[in-house]
Amino acid sequence: MTIATLRVGSIAVALLLALSAPAMAAGEHEPMMKDLAASEVKPWLANDAIVAAVKAQNAKNAGLTQADIDALDKTWRAEAKAGGGAMISAVLGNALSAYLSERKAASAGMFTEIFVMDAKGLNVGQSDVTSDYWQGDEAKWQKTFLVGANGIDISAVETDESTQTLQSQLSLPIVDPANGDVIGAVTVGVNVEMLGG
Repeated sequence: MTIATLRVGSIAVALLLALSAPAMAAGEHEPMMKDLAASEVKPWLANDAIVAAVKAQNAKNAGLTQADIDALDKTWRAEAKAGGGAMISAVLGNALSAYLSERKAASAGMFTEIFVMDAKGLNVGQSDVTSDYWQGDEAKWQKTFLVGANGIDISAVETDESTQTLQSQLSLPIVDPANGDVIGAVTVGVNVEMLGG
């Protein structure tokens, strides 16, 4: 196969994806994502595995400065780029990450990733390695944790390079069922091609 053939093939794939994405990119997926949030995601956010892990990390991280957070994020990014390390292994090896991996597997392909953040926007647990550790500077945390119990963030539809599927991120606050306080947030990657199916 020549380079020219490869380029034509790549262009054809890109065009097909571009033609299929506009309907979703226009926000058509948002009502279905909200339904998914209410029916599939919110029911398990009050699980003890999530609430206890977030509360424990909030207590542990209460004194962190922005400089501390930046240093942690820098370490995580370096480990992610290198393909792993002690920090990533510790998070992926915790009980919450195991629970989130089970939730992802139980979705039969609907959920592409799940990660939970604390009150500072730092990862508590995750089903898959994220590119960064601190989400506090992103809409997924700012439009949920900072907004309150009714916060929600639904990202635009994008093509996942590894799976070539159309995906959107659904983010919600995590509420302590004991007192109604918002203690963290969750982001769930959703294969939008499976919505409404």
